[in-house]
Amino acid sequence: MARGGHGLARVAVVVRAGAAPLWWFGVLAAGVGVVPPGVTGRRIGVLGGAALFVVAAAVVACARRGRYVALGRAASKAGKYDVLRDRAVTVRDWRRGHRWWLLLGFAAALGSSFVVPAAGGLLLAGVGTGLWLKALWLGRRERAESALYWIRVDWLSGRAGGPVAKRVAGFRVTGVGAGDAGPGGGRVG
Repeated sequence: MARGGHGLARVAVVVRAGAAPLWWFGVLAAGVGVVPPGVTGRRIGVLGGAALFVVAAAVVACARRGRYVALGRAASKAGKYDVLRDRAVTVRDWRRGHRWWLLLGFAAALGSSFVVPAAGGLLLAGVGTGLWLKALWLGRRERAESALYWIRVDWLSGRAGGPVAKRVAGFRVTGVGAGDAGPGGGRVG
């Protein structure tokens, strides 16, 4: 970047990027997974899947919140020459980097339906819901602080994820009008 600036991606957008594909793959796998009766039967599979959905959503939504809070408190103001990355580019990079994991998760959820119908799909959908809830939580923090959290693109993993990994030294902040994504990573407008 010019004059020492860095490319910055929104933290909430990185978190939220996986929510939609995981949710839809999970719903599709659960829908298809209800067809075979499985070893346990449909009723047990669906009830077990519902429990997995709730647990996965809660665990993913609450995981590493302390690290997000610590990085948010220690955030520095974005520099004059920092370049703010578009929401669509961040989402595209995350989904490209994780496409094989998404397909593998979908295949595993479908395969598990022959043992426990719909449970694997509901688990996958729960993970997507947890990511969406975490992005909403980040959005509430951003609104409360009137600041948007950004992360240097070069600190993200090779698959464009890991916004609170060990290599991340801190977030950057801008005002709430910066970039093309609102608090929580959703589209503006």
